[in-house]
Amino acid sequence: MASTSPVAPNIVFILSDDQGPWALGCAGNEEIHTPVLDALAADGTRLDNFFCVSPVCSPARASLMTGQIPSRHGVHDYLTGVEVGAQAPDYLAGQAIFTDVLAAHGYRMGLSGKWHLGANDAPRKGFVHWYGLEGGGSPYLGATMYRNGAREEVTEYLTDIITNDAHAFLEREAARAEPFFLAVNYTAPHKPWKGQHPREFEDLYADCAFDSCPQEEPHPWQPTVNGVAIGGEPDVRAALVGYFAAVSAMDSAIGGLLQHLEKLGIAENTLVIFSSDNGFNCGHHGVWGKGNGTFPQNMYDSSVKVPAIFHWPGHIAAGQVREELFSAYDVPATILELAGLEPAPFETGPGTSFAALLQAPDGTAEANERAENAVVVYDEYGPVRMIRTHTHKYVHRYPHGPHELYDLAADPGERHNLMNDDGVHPALVGLRSRMAGWFSQHGVPEFDGAALPVAGAGQHSPLHSPAGLPDPLGAFTGPNWDGRLGT
Repeated sequence: MASTSPVAPNIVFILSDDQGPWALGCAGNEEIHTPVLDALAADGTRLDNFFCVSPVCSPARASLMTGQIPSRHGVHDYLTGVEVGAQAPDYLAGQAIFTDVLAAHGYRMGLSGKWHLGANDAPRKGFVHWYGLEGGGSPYLGATMYRNGAREEVTEYLTDIITNDAHAFLEREAARAEPFFLAVNYTAPHKPWKGQHPREFEDLYADCAFDSCPQEEPHPWQPTVNGVAIGGEPDVRAALVGYFAAVSAMDSAIGGLLQHLEKLGIAENTLVIFSSDNGFNCGHHGVWGKGNGTFPQNMYDSSVKVPAIFHWPGHIAAGQVREELFSAYDVPATILELAGLEPAPFETGPGTSFAALLQAPDGTAEANERAENAVVVYDEYGPVRMIRTHTHKYVHRYPHGPHELYDLAADPGERHNLMNDDGVHPALVGLRSRMAGWFSQHGVPEFDGAALPVAGAGQHSPLHSPAGLPDPLGAFTGPNWDGRLGT
């Protein structure tokens, strides 16, 4: 009956799409309805400072799979162009991903939902089940899916379609002896929003004031199409209702999956992880969108922080909220260690397992060592790079800026850019030096985003080594902001 091993759990990895770190009740938002995820966090461990590697979909997802940064795996923007069929490139071809290790150790692998790393219709190594979304975005009614390579047009609500497929996988796999890994990759709460979501969830917000999403003056860097923010919709209140409704509908669907695990008798032996690919601004900082909601791209915490919950009864501490800084490049090693496997192959780059902090109580040597070392995170989005400590954030934009420096202790809302002050701030030189050294250590020259024309408007082909073709500069679209759906 699936895994009953105390050291090789079944794994359900649930990933939302464009969910800001503020969009959870357990994170302090009193307006949003997320009772299932709130309860999961209360019975598990929530990471309050968990960061994606890049504040846009595809590079963030590539880093979750590889444990590497975009300047090593080569995915620097959301992917566009040919995404299914024989001509669709696999952007992670030839690269180690943590699911390969699970499959090699007997896990039966399944995916339900969004992949968006190229060749979205093709099952990856070791996957016995693949139900992938055609592209990176979709209406919630009328999506195109690929079941093990075969195209399907679906008409039901997309969150329910993904969930129902996940239920079927659980039902089948529970009857087998092997452990399983299931990726449940929702598109919620990605746009579109207005008129896209079930009435029962929209009605939850009929009288909502949306104080958690203050509509600030538009950011001066926010591009618009016909007067509408590139990452938003014309009817702002309807967009807020739809965004919140999408999260609540997903929360309810997750509740059904957790109940199914209980019914199958495997909940105690199943590691459940919930997170998102990147953050999102619904008016925060005057932005609608994530990192590519502005040009130049932004690195606000609302864009780079994401929710993160880890739950495994008896193995992961219940009711724990960790305040250390964590990054998505730590996830592959952490999952492998929690599965009783060697994390070292995914600790040769920037990532290290934080399983000890999930399992061990405060005060242990393992927890103290990680807490002392986990004080810096790094992000990149093409030529835009960030270093963040508990007290400061520095954003460097190659080649000429503008650069940003924030004192997060005094200015947690990132309102006052210290780079505009007279004189050089005492923290600046150290942060710049540390950032340059880190990216030099973990990147590779041919994939280095600092010299690439990544403008937040899409990547349509893989990068190649200097001996290959085409020129990597041709892999990106320009900042024309023509209204395409940035994912």
